[in-house]
Amino acid sequence: MNGRALVAWNLRRLRTARGLSQERLAADTGVDRAYVSELERGQGNASVDLLDRLAEVLRAPLSEFFAEPIEGQARPEPLPAGRKSGAKH
Repeated sequence: MNGRALVAWNLRRLRTARGLSQERLAADTGVDRAYVSELERGQGNASVDLLDRLAEVLRAPLSEFFAEPIEGQARPEPLPAGRKSGAKH
């Protein structure tokens, strides 16, 4: 898995584990929700500065974005559709 795919996988994994919507994560990091979606689909290319902000909001070390998934591990499922206020942090 390449670096962009690892970031995409782990961004969704971390975000959904914390119950945050893309909209809430985007607002908390100062980017557009569509850009968060692009990142999670492996279509965007995040700067180190943005990864730092994402890690801070997600309360995760920066290295978590580059953690290799366990072989055979299912792709993280998205949160149920609809606007969510996001978890309190």
